[in-house]
Order: sequence, then structure tokens, then C-alpha cells
Amino acid sequence: MRSTLAGRTAVLVTLVVVALLGSAYALGRSLVSDPAGHPPSGLGTTSLTGPQYADQAPFPGTGVPSPSASSESSASSESTQDADPQQPAGGGPYGTQITTGTTEVALTFDDGPDPRYTPQALDVLREHQIKATFCVVGENARDHPDLIRAIVADGHTLCNHSWNHDTLLGKRSPDVIRADLIRTSQAIRAAAPDAPVVWFRQPGGAWTYPVVSVARELGMTPLHWNVDPSDWRAPGAQRIATVLDTYVGPGAVVLLHDAGGNRQGTIDALRYVLPELTGRYHFDALPTGAT
Repeated sequence: MRSTLAGRTAVLVTLVVVALLGSAYALGRSLVSDPAGHPPSGLGTTSLTGPQYADQAPFPGTGVPSPSASSESSASSESTQDADPQQPAGGGPYGTQITTGTTEVALTFDDGPDPRYTPQALDVLREHQIKATFCVVGENARDHPDLIRAIVADGHTLCNHSWNHDTLLGKRSPDVIRADLIRTSQAIRAAAPDAPVVWFRQPGGAWTYPVVSVARELGMTPLHWNVDPSDWRAPGAQRIATVLDTYVGPGAVVLLHDAGGNRQGTIDALRYVLPELTGRYHFDALPTGAT
């Protein structure tokens, strides 16, 4: 009788453990990127107590999540079949750059400019005497040339982020990619004629060899990242600040957003965490080669 009871207990314990493991796995998977940039069901703007990265190993030498497992870069998972076998040594997908190459930290802001949040981002950066990099969308540059000029006037670097944030741009023909990138750079220079545009970031991190090749052909360095607080997916200020405080380190390229949705959490997180981080690291814009 005792043997039968013990056997049934062991089976029950095993089933409970399996169920708990399944639930943990499902939770982790729910925090992985939606390629379209939509929040996972039930996450919304909830502030979490710490960073939530599913199935990510530390990037060697940095202590930050691996760029290949970064939440937004999961949009590129289908594009790895056409890899260039001789990638330039940038450390990221298809040889894209993922660190500053120095001890300096680069804050990068995607998808703007936006009249609601870009001025706030500029105010925070000015308060802490930080230069950053703004990856701007062409149609937003066209619609808000005054903000492009404000970014340049404060000494920040501009980065081409495609005309209308087409995450499938890398799957299109080289001619289409080239026209998109040229159109975007022209819109930036229409607002700020002397502004160098020597960086390109593929929307969604959905890199392919053709888009990297065209960007380099046009004189732009493809820019990825190695710290992603997923502010585009879960804009809770407390959670974003916790991720930044935990994972930012020397040489980090940090993915942030000043457009594309409610970005107040990003601004508030920076106001909270930058006094601490600026005491530990030096922040600067990515270089443009301009003198």
C-alpha cells in the first residue's frame, strides 16, 4: 500500500514540475519580440521589477544580451539563409556594428523625429551633456525638418532608418533598397544640408546581406545594437530603467525609441537612470567623420 502511495506521489510531483516548467517556458517566449513591434498579450505598459530576456546568453566581453537574441532583432530570423560567407568584422548580423569599439556608450533613438517625444529626449540629453545618435525615418524627417535641425544643432549624430520603417526592406531588390535609402538621406539633408549621414539601421533589425551591401555601397555603416530594453514593446519606465542600469556597459550601443508610440516611459526612465549611469560611463554620439 505504501509503495503504491509513494508511486502515485512521485507521479504527481513529476506532473507538477513539468507543468511549472512549461509555464515558465511559455512566459519566457511571451517576452520575445513580435516582429511587427506589437506588445505581447497582457504585457502592455506594466512596469516589471527587472529585465526579462528569454533564452539569451551574454554577449562575450560585455555582460549584455546577445544581439542575435535581442528582442527586436528576432524580426530577422528568416533572413539568415542568405548570409554573406565573408562578413565584415562588425560583430553583429551580417557584419553590422553592435558596439562603439571604445569604452564610450552610445544611446540611439529610433523612428523619429516626433514632436511629442524628440524635444523631451533632447532636453534630457542636454541636461546631462550627452551626445546621442538619432536613427530617423525619412517621412518623419520630411514632416518635421525643424526637429532634424534641432538634433543637429545640439551636436547629435543622424542615422538613416529607411523611408517609412519597412521591416521587409531587406527582402526587396537592391534597386528598391537603394532608392529607399537615398530618398531618406535626401529628406534628412533637405532639413540639414551639411549633416553627415554615415549610419544606417534596418527597421526591426531585420538584416539581410542585400540591405547591408547597399548601405555600405552608399557610404553608410550598418548599425545594430547590443542592449535592448524593449521600450518599443513594453514602455514601463521602471522596467526600462532597470534594464539600462543592469546591462549598459563600456562600448554598449543602446536601442531606444523617441517615436512610434507612447515613449513617455523611455523619457522618464532616462531622467531616472542617467544621473547614475553618467557617473559610471562616458556617453557620446557615434562618429560621423566630420571635422
